[in-house]
Amino acid sequence: MRTLLRPTGFVDSPFGHDGKVARLAGGLLWFSCVELIALDDTNRRAGSELVPVEGVEERLDDQMAADWARLTGTRAPLSLGTRTVRLDQPQVMGILNVTPDSFSDGGAHEDVDAACNAGADMASAGAAILDIGGESTRPGAQTVWEGDEIERVKPVVERLVRGGNAVSIDTRKAAVMEAALAAGAHLVNDVSALGWDDRSADVVARAGVPVVLMHAQGDPQTMQDNPTYDDVLVDVFLWLEDRIAKAEEAGIARSNIIVDPGIGFGKTVAHNLELVNGLAMLHGLGCPILFGASRKRMIGALSNEAPADARLPGSLALALAAAGQGAQIVRVHDVPETVQALKVWRGLRDQALTPKSL
Repeated sequence: MRTLLRPTGFVDSPFGHDGKVARLAGGLLWFSCVELIALDDTNRRAGSELVPVEGVEERLDDQMAADWARLTGTRAPLSLGTRTVRLDQPQVMGILNVTPDSFSDGGAHEDVDAACNAGADMASAGAAILDIGGESTRPGAQTVWEGDEIERVKPVVERLVRGGNAVSIDTRKAAVMEAALAAGAHLVNDVSALGWDDRSADVVARAGVPVVLMHAQGDPQTMQDNPTYDDVLVDVFLWLEDRIAKAEEAGIARSNIIVDPGIGFGKTVAHNLELVNGLAMLHGLGCPILFGASRKRMIGALSNEAPADARLPGSLALALAAAGQGAQIVRVHDVPETVQALKVWRGLRDQALTPKSL
């Protein structure tokens, strides 16, 4: 039987609470309670108990102790070319789709000059990483031939890398990964968690670059056809844990693995909301968390079917909710607005963590 740990009971600061609070993943958040989620032999939730941090380590078996160490351990910064991206505070990844059919900005950046100018603007506005994608993975999207995908992304990657930017390639195809990495890309972001292409894990392992493993249920063509889970938070945690293990078996160091719960990828609105509320539990995987909910369908569903280009307020709300659960990277379309929102969030945290004179 397995017990998972979900941090909760967040407090403003640790001052005056020695032994009663723990730091979440080496970041700017401290928590005072832990929900112990007991699973049965079939990995279904059998019960839960809320316990204080003080004395919790006496309750932990070996597996729980390992999860606790990962929950409270620091996350090393990402070395992406000449850039170092610290993970002790939330960072912004800018979305740059060089596709004709992405759900929000399809066609806006098909031209290489337009894409590179947009990427430069995102970097100037504070994006720490630029995520370049040449294939839409929106619900119902069709697979793009790898040659076309390479033709779309390679010149954009090359120019943005030459400009000194930290660049990620958003693809599930090994050939596209190879072409983008050869063009200078520093990170691979795979919506299939290295499961779509048999060669992809080896490509990432040989390159020695960080990789994002994202949870998804089904392919883009079918993933929104009645997605079901026994317990979405538990199921996503265990699925990502398995994908991490497979990546490590392929020679990818855990320190090079980032996880993404896959908001909107084979999930209902209720599933997405539950994942946001329980996001802190994923820190028990010992990897940085990337969170991407920018302009997604759930925002429209909660706001009178607002179209994609009218979902900025909801996107900001979700980005701040993720930061409040310790997410290290938020992947967004609207970089200046998100950077500003996170600067205000950071100001609140800095003030809370400023020692008060007595």
